[in-house]
Amino acid sequence: MKLKTIAAIAALAGATGVALAQNSNQGVSKTEITIGSIQDLSGPIAGFGKQVRLGMMLRVDEINEQGGINGRKLKLYVEDSAYDPKKAVLAAQKLVNQDKIFAMIGHIGTAQNLAAMPVQFEKNVINFFPVTAAREMYEPFHRLKYSFAATYYDQMRTVTPRLAKEKGAKKVCTMYQDDEFGLEVMRGAEDGLKAAGMTLAEKTSYKRGATDFSSQIQKMQASGCDFVVLGTIIRETIGAIGTARKLGYSPTFLGSSAAYTDLIHKLGGPAMNGLYATHTSQHPYLDEASQPIRFWANKYKTKFNEDPTVFSVYGYSAIDTFAAAARKAGNNLTTDAFIKAMDTMVVPSDIFGSPEATFGPKKRLGNETSRMSQITDGKWKVVSDYVK
Repeated sequence: MKLKTIAAIAALAGATGVALAQNSNQGVSKTEITIGSIQDLSGPIAGFGKQVRLGMMLRVDEINEQGGINGRKLKLYVEDSAYDPKKAVLAAQKLVNQDKIFAMIGHIGTAQNLAAMPVQFEKNVINFFPVTAAREMYEPFHRLKYSFAATYYDQMRTVTPRLAKEKGAKKVCTMYQDDEFGLEVMRGAEDGLKAAGMTLAEKTSYKRGATDFSSQIQKMQASGCDFVVLGTIIRETIGAIGTARKLGYSPTFLGSSAAYTDLIHKLGGPAMNGLYATHTSQHPYLDEASQPIRFWANKYKTKFNEDPTVFSVYGYSAIDTFAAAARKAGNNLTTDAFIKAMDTMVVPSDIFGSPEATFGPKKRLGNETSRMSQITDGKWKVVSDYVK
């Protein structure tokens, strides 16, 4: 390699180091820590985005009422992406360059995060606990990535064989969305079954946006599938199970955390009873048997005049963990100090039943395990502990 080339690379590395050093405490003043988030507030999953935002706001208000973090109050900016990656880039540019945020927290959506992260990383801004279970949120390794969500792949890899054996399933099949999300669900189930000496006997897919699942359900019924792994989200989960019920077909249905939402039983009605789904945090019903969850849910309802959902919990918990790490980083809060604190963090199980999460210098996913709930009498009820 020529000396001029080496010098140029060294200069570039030096410039990058200077840039990172200059932005090491962006968003931190003597009295405030400025943080940001990008949500879908006007697009196809605006209901989810709104709930994440409200959950974040609740925890920010609580922290500030208690005196802040090492004497600094949290200041939260939230931008709307309408679930559009291009708008997510514009939102990230505003938050990073104009609002000067210290960290991006709870950004919703896989494609949206992937589009926004380069904008953040250029200015040394951490991507903290995005609301997506995609592996790209922590792979490939990047010092500024931290993810909390057990991936769709790991959820299905661990839970599918366990439930299939419990149910005495003779023929495990899958119906999945023909994209990366659906494929991750299918791959996880397939690999988990293979490790347990089982196989996926039948696979059928559908195009994103499909509304008719008659052919897929009839195919699985004709094949004698008695256990169906669903790589579906909301409408597709309801449509698939509803179609099966009309055909008098009643296999065991198992979905991922993408199907773990109160909208399934609210929109799908009694036909959804019996559906299993993986998850980590628990849905916070107002009349939940757990007193701490019930108290929290009613506090949320009082403040925002609407019921919380598991997405409210995601937002609340993301802020809570961020605050714990920022507090641990000490008075001299910088990106490096925050990373050093996070890399020794052990986040204990919370009132929502989330598992313990641990992080390290090369470990950017806090937890790889999930558990199951089942819709019974129109509500999600936890039916298993975490599967290792």
